[in-house]
Amino acid sequence: MRKPKVFITRLIPREGIDLLKETCEVEINPQDRPLHREELLAQVADKDGVIGMLSDRIDAEFFDAAKALRGYANFAVGFDNIDVAEATRRNMPVSNTPGVLTQATAELAWALLFAVARRIVETDRIMRSGAWPGLGPLQFIGADVSGKTLGIVGGGRIGTAMALMSKGFQMRVLYTNTSGKENQTLQAELRARLVSLDELLAESDFISIHTPLTPATRHLFKAETFARMKPAAILINTARGPIIKEDDLVAALGSRTIAGAGLDVYEFEPQMTAGLADLNNAVVVPHIGSATSSSRAGMSLLAARNLLAMLQGEKPESCLNPEIYA
Repeated sequence: MRKPKVFITRLIPREGIDLLKETCEVEINPQDRPLHREELLAQVADKDGVIGMLSDRIDAEFFDAAKALRGYANFAVGFDNIDVAEATRRNMPVSNTPGVLTQATAELAWALLFAVARRIVETDRIMRSGAWPGLGPLQFIGADVSGKTLGIVGGGRIGTAMALMSKGFQMRVLYTNTSGKENQTLQAELRARLVSLDELLAESDFISIHTPLTPATRHLFKAETFARMKPAAILINTARGPIIKEDDLVAALGSRTIAGAGLDVYEFEPQMTAGLADLNNAVVVPHIGSATSSSRAGMSLLAARNLLAMLQGEKPESCLNPEIYA
């Protein structure tokens, strides 16, 4: 019997590759870059299964090109790159990798929060330049964290994990949920309050974004949003770049409408909006939320298990369109 042909659009940790190779013919993009559109469509033409990245657009054109396809597994928890409705219309299962990267991403949100609050990157740069003249009582004054108010925009898995990590800092926690439902864990553990976005913006000293990218959340944070935040507020985004209108953020940081921002994701990723890199009150890192050894290994294994299930005609663990199995 012919082994299923699988294509992986970028090199992923060995754990998932080794699992797939037990029963599949596996081909991997040898280039350390995203494939151009024409390259991707050519590669998937004869493949039974594909593991892809957020940079890969999975839409009608993709499905038309992948004539032998029996399943697509996203190597990411987010799936705004996938036209799930189109996949469902074609009875094509698609999946993502939730859960395995929750703690890592929440920890990075905290790393960004502290880096901005205590001006870590800015002061590291000064030390390396040799320009520090010695200790001065008015130098590099940052923001206190303990006892402040943390606003979580999106109280799902990662937002909940980040909020729970605030316990040691005795923070007051506010949160929003697109569903409008209360988060029982946050309320039981932290006495956190479900509030409107307006209330969260007005009262939070730190705001961390954890909501999915949807038409409703695209440019949720823009000039008018920043104007409703405290001037001393710090914004963190480890979710999706287009949730922030980046040129408005550059203007808000430059004018000190808000005090700072820590970003792991970008509106026009991998590019940053002009001016962002020049701001001392912005800490910018290259989409490393899940970049720990255990998280990336877990993502690799989950994506592989998902794809193997689809190839066997079974529902994957984290199916984005389970209704096709009904």
